[in-house]
This record gives sequence, C-alpha cells and structure tokens, in this order.
Amino acid sequence: MQPFAMLAMLVILSAIFGVSAVRRWKLLMVGQPENRFDQVGERVKGLFKYAFAQWKMPKYPAAGYAHMAIFFGFMVLLLRALTLWGRGFFPEFNLFVLGPDPLFGALPLGDLYTFAKDIVVVLVTLGCVVFLYLRLLSKQTRMTKSNEAIAILGIIIVLMVSDVLYDGAAEVLYLQHTATACADGGSALCTQVSHITAPYGAALAEVEAVRWHFFPGFAGSMMAMLLQNVSPTVLVVLAHVGFWTHTTLIMVFLNILPYTKHFHVLTVIPNVYLRDLSTPGALALIGKDAEEIGEKVEKAFDEPDTAEPIGIGKLEDFSWKALLDFYTCTECGRCSDNCPAYRTDKVLSPKHLTIDLRNNLYERAAEFRGANGATAEAGDNGAEEAEDEMMGGLIPTVIDPDVIWGCTTCRACEEQCPVMISYVDKIVGMRRNLVLLQGEFPKELEMPFTGMEVQGNPWNVAQADRANWAEGLEITTAAEKPDAPVLFWVGCAAAYDDRSKKVAQAVARLLKQAGVDFVILGEEETCTGDPARRAGNEFLFAAMAEMNVATLNGYQEQGGVKTILTACPHCFNTLKHEYPAFGGKYDVVHHTTYLLDLVKQGKLAPKRQIKEKVVFHDSCYLGRYNDIYDEPREVLKRIAGIDLVEVDEANRNHGLCCGAGGTQMFMEEQNENRMNVRRTKQLMKTGADTIATACPFCMTMVTDGLKDQEKEDDYKRLDIAELLDQACGEDATS
Repeated sequence: MQPFAMLAMLVILSAIFGVSAVRRWKLLMVGQPENRFDQVGERVKGLFKYAFAQWKMPKYPAAGYAHMAIFFGFMVLLLRALTLWGRGFFPEFNLFVLGPDPLFGALPLGDLYTFAKDIVVVLVTLGCVVFLYLRLLSKQTRMTKSNEAIAILGIIIVLMVSDVLYDGAAEVLYLQHTATACADGGSALCTQVSHITAPYGAALAEVEAVRWHFFPGFAGSMMAMLLQNVSPTVLVVLAHVGFWTHTTLIMVFLNILPYTKHFHVLTVIPNVYLRDLSTPGALALIGKDAEEIGEKVEKAFDEPDTAEPIGIGKLEDFSWKALLDFYTCTECGRCSDNCPAYRTDKVLSPKHLTIDLRNNLYERAAEFRGANGATAEAGDNGAEEAEDEMMGGLIPTVIDPDVIWGCTTCRACEEQCPVMISYVDKIVGMRRNLVLLQGEFPKELEMPFTGMEVQGNPWNVAQADRANWAEGLEITTAAEKPDAPVLFWVGCAAAYDDRSKKVAQAVARLLKQAGVDFVILGEEETCTGDPARRAGNEFLFAAMAEMNVATLNGYQEQGGVKTILTACPHCFNTLKHEYPAFGGKYDVVHHTTYLLDLVKQGKLAPKRQIKEKVVFHDSCYLGRYNDIYDEPREVLKRIAGIDLVEVDEANRNHGLCCGAGGTQMFMEEQNENRMNVRRTKQLMKTGADTIATACPFCMTMVTDGLKDQEKEDDYKRLDIAELLDQACGEDATS
C-alpha cells in the first residue's frame, strides 16, 4: 500500500497541523492565568456526562441525536483510521487485536468491530443528512448559515462512502478474483489484489459468493453487490481510491479544524473538563474588600501598563479559559435561541458575542505574535502602533454597548450550551470595566447607584421608611431581640414597593402562625448590593456587602441569625453565595423552601380550598442559579383545590426570564418588543386563572405584562406565600 507515500502524507500533514496547533496554543496563552485544575473527581464526572454522554444534546431532538450519532461514530471510527494508516505500511495490519482471527481462539474482536463500524458509518451518514436538511431545507435561524458547514458535512459523507467503497471492492476482489484471475498470482495486478484482500481472508472464508450478509460487514457487502460485475483492474483502482481518500481526508480534515468553527472537535473535551465549577450565583472577585478594589482601580488609572485588569476591557483581560470558550463555540445557536434579549429582538445574541470576540482574537493573532519582537522589525513606530491597537477597548470597537447592557444574567444561554461555555461572567466583566474605569453606563442606572450609596436601596427612598410595611403586625426587630434564631431578610422591593409589601406581610403572618421565633433588621437592613454587582459596580457592591456582613455577624455573636429567610431570590443568592467571600457565612433559605418545611412539620395547615387554575413562573435566580424548582410547586400542590398547570416547553430550566435580572429592573428595554410581555403571553396561554410567583421582580414584570395586554383584571398575581396565607388563615384576604 505504498509505505513511502503513507509516511510522507502523515509526516507532512501532521507537521502542518502541529504548526497550527502551536499557534492556537500561543494565542490561548494571551489570556490571564486561571486555575482550572482543581476538583479532579468532579471534572471527570462532568466530562463523561456532558462530553461523552452528550447530556444536553437531546434538548433539540433532531440536531441532538444527529450530533450524537456523528460524535459516537467518530469515536468508533478512530480505530478504523489507525488501522488503515497501519495498512499503508503493512497490508495485513489490523491493529493487533482487530483481525479476523479470533483473539485467544474465542473472541472474534475483528468481526465485532467491523459490524460496529458499519453501524456507525450508516448512523454518521444519516446524521450528516439530518444536518444538511436543517441547514438547506428547514433553515433554522439559530444556526449560522455558511458554506463551511456544508463543506464539512460533505467531507464527512465522503469519508463514510470511501470507507465502504474500500471494503466493498476488497470483498469482491477476494471472493471472485483471488480464486480466478489471480489464482496463480505473479502479475502486478495480482500483487495489488493480494495486498488489498490480505486483511479480509478469515473474515470472508465462509462466504461463497458476493451476496448481502448482515455480519460482520453489512455496509461493505452492500457495496460489494453493486461492484460484483466490475473488472479486477477497476476494482483495484476503486479500492485504492477508497483507501487513500479516507486516510488522507482525515488528515486534511484535521488541518482544517483550527481555522473553522469545527475546532470544537478538538477543544470540546478539554473545555468541558475545565468548565467553571464555582457556584453559578457567585461572581469572581476583583478584590477582597472595597478598599482593595478602590486601590486597584486607582492604580489602573495611574499605572495602566502594570496594573491588574479591572474587569474586561480588551482581549488580553479575558482568562485563557475564556479564550478556550471562544475556540469551542459550535455556533449551534442554542444560547441565542433561549436568550430572552435575542428572542425579543435586542442587539444581544450570546452566540454572536462569542463569535465576534473569537473573530477579533483571530484577526489580531499576528499582532499578538509580533508584540514581543516581530513587530519591531518594522521599526519603533510600527511597534508602538501595534501596541496602541492591542490596548484598544472592546467596546464599542468590537462589541456594541447595547449588547453588554441588554443581558438579564438569566443564564438561559449557559443552561443550553452543550459545550459548557459561560457568558454571564464575561458580560459582567465588561460591565465592570465600563463602570469602574470608564465611568460609562446607561443613564437609568444613575438613580439606583446613588440610591444604594446614599439610602441603601436602588429606589432612593428614605432609609427611615424601610420598616413601614410591618406597621400593625407587631414584628420584633433584631435590635430588640438580638438572639432570635431566624432573621427575616425583607429586601428592598418588599420594604418599599406597595405590591411587594403584601408578600412580606403574608410571610410574616405565616411565620407567626407557625410559632417561628423571628425578627427583622428594620432600618438596619440595606440592599444586598445585587443590582450594583450585576451592573458592574463592584466597588459599591463590596461596600454594601461589608456593611451588611458587619451587621449580621454582630447579631451572630450575640447568639442570633442562625437562619436567614428571604422572599427575594436575588437577596437569597447574594446572601448565600456571594457574602461568604466577605466573611458572611449564613444558613440562607428561600421562603418557598422554608414554608414547605413548616407545612410538612404540621406547623402550617392549608385547610381552606382555593379553587383556581394556577401557573407558576420560575424565577431565574431561584431556578437556574439555585436549582429550586420543586419546592414552590410542592407548596401549591398541598393547597386543596389548586389545579397546577405548566407552560409547555418553557418551564423550569427552560423557562423564559421575566426581563428584570441583571439590573434590567431599573432600565428601559432597548425596543418595544418587551421580554415581560412575551413571558406573560406564555403564562396566559396556559388558561390559568392565577399566575404564581416567588420573586418580587417577577411579580412586577408579570403585572406590567398584563397591563400591556389590557388583561390586568382578568388574572390574579399572587406570591406563593400569599396563596398559602389564604389557605392557612381564617382571616386572610381572599
């Protein structure tokens, strides 16, 4: 099989790929250092779940199962490639253990592998056909339309056909011509026939003539039937065409990968293994406290060349793992297809954000390579110009500011991404750079920032009014009873928003009815800082976190605050996952979980029937961030008379964001197609009479959505606590 030709092909194409791989590796190292080599056990577990088992793929059945067929097919066909490369040097080569002769006289591994190989050849081909249909006929908008993808699918199909062509031609040669035209051997043609058929002898020993046979190689036998009347000379040519096309095209395909979106074929396994294992609700720190953050920001102004990055202002500020994310994007569009901003025609598309950053990285690859010397060949001025270009900001040169400020941080994109790319950390990182270094942010955020800094709440309402919601309920404050075990963290919305106050009052009544020994902070409570942090104002968040932690820890030292209960998912997430970095480690419970436990313990008895058809809207910060889906529904199920319904294909982790997260609560949407209206329409479509929520922001957004549709009087909007309060309290408002 011409060993010199095989050696030359493998060496040359491997060397070319090596150059490309080294360049991509060096470009990756432009990013900031980051440790992704901890928690080995958890990483290996996720590797098998998300990379090898393709856990997220079936969420889009047609494309998902087609991709799984191609992925698993290539895993099996890797052995075939090794075998054929070996046959280029030794005609009878069968990878030592995959020959037609049974291993140890008992295990016919070669026959079993041939059968499995033919199965995956068919499946991979069918998978490619499905993708061609989706791209050319179905034309799904989530997929990037490109000739590149069609060409890659064509290459894969050719690989499959060439493999079967080689097998089929070899089978006909063995069965019809080794016993006739080449019975005596000797000729050059017979030598070629002998080399081609050498690996197949024992496997076909019991087959008397060319005919279809199921085992071991059914695909090869079908091709043999098509070729049975072809002359030996042509069969030899076809066998060589199949052999060399398959063996060479694999290496060509390998060399194409680093320059296409299909680079993920090589990077997906490391990217999944190195995925972010930190708690989804805890963003990375800039500094350990507000003072350190302030010092770093000041240094970034005074000494920009040596200072640590503040957020993400340029490509070099991303971590190397973030750049690996860019390499790994498959452009499948699942992220954007589930993004509430993209689905309501905003500028933001998570997929295109990643593609734009990756393209910019590739476009500047030569600059990065020349930054430490090569560019200097053009003279000092050339080097300075290259450096100035590299220091240029991403926004607005590469990324439109509306892309960054359109994100609700709902994590729908991350939930859907099959290759475990993160988005929220990158977007918040760019917001941090804009806010802290450039002082650029939407004008609507001026009031929330000022309000949190001066009054301790984003609505800029007087701090003295914070406990007014509790008038007449006789609720004790922590100052009055510092050793109370349960602290009810009310949150800004329930303290100041008239609608949300009713939720806080319902929670308080239920706690009293259950005999819970609880207190509130009253005027000592301030915003957790969540809106500031998601908007990129890390300094303000840190200052508020330190102040709240000092208050809470002070009461812990007096024997109190053993449990913090809150009805706001944003407060819940911040207190539970982000305050530990500032010295505040607490047992934080969302009110749906806490109330369900009280019902289970018999301390609350929902005896009154509520005959309503209810649909529950999942809060992103309760569900996708903290995996709390069942508890709110379980509370509703324990209330007699409630008929709980779901939004088809848009509930739990597939639910659509209300549009308030990521500080969007305090900003105007970028167009008239509003997220909350789209979500409200989904909820209305269920035929429910009542829309249940477990988040004050969601309550506001759903109410506004109903107003937009002029349906406010047709639907009840009630928090889980309010429904339970009705079911448990004789005097509760119906």
